[in-house]
Amino acid sequence: MELTRILSRHPLVEKPLLLRRNAESGESGAVPAFVGVGGGNGNGNGHAPVVPFSWETLKDHGIELLFLATPHGVSRELVPEALARGLRVVDLSGAWRLKAAENRAVYGFKDADAGAAAKLDASAVYGLPELNADAIANAALVANPGCYATSVILGLAPLLSADLIDREHGIISDSKSGVSGAGKEPTARTHFVSVAGNFSAYSVFAHRHTGEILEQLNLNAAEFIFTPHLLPIPRGILSTIYVQLKRESAAEEIQNCFSEFYGGKPWVRVYPAAKLPEIQFSVHTNYCDLGFTLAKDGKRMIVVSCLDNLLKGAAGQAAQNMNLMYGWNESEGLD
Repeated sequence: MELTRILSRHPLVEKPLLLRRNAESGESGAVPAFVGVGGGNGNGNGHAPVVPFSWETLKDHGIELLFLATPHGVSRELVPEALARGLRVVDLSGAWRLKAAENRAVYGFKDADAGAAAKLDASAVYGLPELNADAIANAALVANPGCYATSVILGLAPLLSADLIDREHGIISDSKSGVSGAGKEPTARTHFVSVAGNFSAYSVFAHRHTGEILEQLNLNAAEFIFTPHLLPIPRGILSTIYVQLKRESAAEEIQNCFSEFYGGKPWVRVYPAAKLPEIQFSVHTNYCDLGFTLAKDGKRMIVVSCLDNLLKGAAGQAAQNMNLMYGWNESEGLD
């Protein structure tokens, strides 16, 4: 729904075509499963119909780019055919994010053609624009990152790139998400009476986004602990990341590390030293807000990363990737 809202107001795409899976798949006819867009200058305001999915429908409407907002297994089935038909794909599921088989195992994929799937796994570009903009621009298949993964990777990437973190000491990410980050399907855990007035950890040592974080930051499992928590709010993520630096550092050095790494990156806001972001400042935007506090010893540090899990953690980032794929301004349609 957020992606549809963004695309329907994007000034450089035609009205989005909303597609649903067939009734026998279990998908409600009122809920779009895919979004397709064509090039052009139509402003595409207003409501778009939701129509049954078929490859012929995509061809008849001149669709160039297909967004998949489907279960992981469905994306594994559809993407090979989509690419064979000359479509470009931005996939919002976890189907193509992971390169290492041991990390993909958490999804339990059963591919009809394992060899073809392996080639796509290798060619898919991890769609984090702040790290992979050049590769995204030329990609046929962009794997949109997970929401938790986005918050943690953006918080750690500058420090690891500068080789400032003592990895042997370990990195801990204590991350909290609103209920919309816990998945679409209603469960006892996400029921209002379970969430309201409560705060809980879940998927400890087993969350699907852990593999993304390890792969994108070139960490091994022994160097990183990630614990997600469920907040009693609708949306937003706050990750509190604990690190030990290799040497005593000054706040100014850390500030410059972040500012230089994200210079020219419109959707990352770096806060001044000791000023920390909050969920309320980034919710309903495509920003990832980053702040840090350095201990008096100059070696212990906490990084706080905040974003909206439905925007920078999903639909907004997908549109940001589309802008790069078409050579448009990265902020087009997202301000």
